[in-house]
Amino acid sequence: MTSSEPSLGRYDNPPWSETTRPDTTGAETGRAEAARAESGAQRRLAVSAAHVSRTYGSGGTAVAALKDVSLEIPAGTFVAVMGPSGSGKSTLVHCLAGLDTPDRNPETRIVVGGQDIAGLSDDQLTRFRRDHVGFVFQAFNLVPTLTARQNIELPLALAGKKADAQRLDALAGTLGITERLDHRPDEMSGGQQQRVAIARALLSQPDVVIADEPTGALDSVTSHEVLALLRRCVDELGQTVVVVTHDATVAEAADRVLHVRDGVLVDDAQGVN
Repeated sequence: MTSSEPSLGRYDNPPWSETTRPDTTGAETGRAEAARAESGAQRRLAVSAAHVSRTYGSGGTAVAALKDVSLEIPAGTFVAVMGPSGSGKSTLVHCLAGLDTPDRNPETRIVVGGQDIAGLSDDQLTRFRRDHVGFVFQAFNLVPTLTARQNIELPLALAGKKADAQRLDALAGTLGITERLDHRPDEMSGGQQQRVAIARALLSQPDVVIADEPTGALDSVTSHEVLALLRRCVDELGQTVVVVTHDATVAEAADRVLHVRDGVLVDDAQGVN
């Protein structure tokens, strides 16, 4: 990050922060404390899932969109989920985000931010999504009659919560939309509207940001800029970002790339970032 770029600022109490270590004396004790801290860091997960399946329809028309998928996503990482159309990648991420419900199975677990969401009611899932997940979609989903600032604040307003104005302004500065905060969507470019959507997803400090084809409606230059901004959210905020995409260039921004085919997680590779 260059000195001309405003900082996103850190979360006050992020879920991935290390436990404060007690004062110790002696090299051996210090090494033991460091080893325990490293082990704890490895265990801190933003998302974990076990034995997740999703079937649509029944009988002879049943389609298995997901087949016994298990995975772990450490906090503060950028993960790309890739696969051809109909592979199950969007279904997987929608289950992780509480947008879709996996098949009933006593072994199924989906834990986000420390909360197991498998088996929650629709009302409970609605509250969970509101409080723990930020969403960025290919369609910007901005309210056309509201300004950028009002669109960013809208989810918190609907939840009866007051937005942190200082944090909103910091996010707007980093995302390059400060001068557009009083503009309505039809007064902004597609790239600017997507930046507003990203700010909206980040304002509530969610455990994970789910981005489903976030660059699908953008040109290549703007797509690169949006991916770079998501990368900065990971690097500067420690945010966990999961992107569903067809675009192989997303791997250039990701720490890790998950490949889904025919409802199965077939590959789990490190990204090139």
